[in-house]
Amino acid sequence: MASRRQFIKTGLLGGAALAAAAYFAVPEAEQPARDGAVRQRLRAGDAAIVAALAPALLGLPAASLAPVVDRVDRTIAALPPAAQQEIKQLFDLLASRWGRRYVAGVRSPWAKASPEELERFLAGWRDSRFSLLRGGYQGLQQLISTAWYGYPGSWAGIGYRQPDKVMEMLP
Repeated sequence: MASRRQFIKTGLLGGAALAAAAYFAVPEAEQPARDGAVRQRLRAGDAAIVAALAPALLGLPAASLAPVVDRVDRTIAALPPAAQQEIKQLFDLLASRWGRRYVAGVRSPWAKASPEELERFLAGWRDSRFSLLRGGYQGLQQLISTAWYGYPGSWAGIGYRQPDKVMEMLP
């Protein structure tokens, strides 16, 4: 039988271990992003997620992807309200530091996440046994790919030349 002294020591050690675990388990908070852009649907935190994931999904350097965030915003604005709501919920989950850490598995804030960490997150969701995570991956992948390949500035890199008549109609 444990003595009162052993019981108190065990309780204090257990409490200290729980406090240490809680301290290290709290994910790092996102710093509010302020890029100054005015968007219809994407908030600054959502734009940071798109900017972080686009290079990993497209395999391109981050410097060449500046228009992707704005085009993702335009793409979302053109979707039906139900789809917009689902995308908002996905970005809300990923923008939450708890969702980012424990559902996406990304320890660092999106802007600081390493390419390996982002690729691990995307591969985990792509190959997940849960259809909800696979659907989230597919939604992100389709949004970002549509935004990039629908951007006329990206066409030279893939060897595509739109006919002149069509180019005249584009904004």
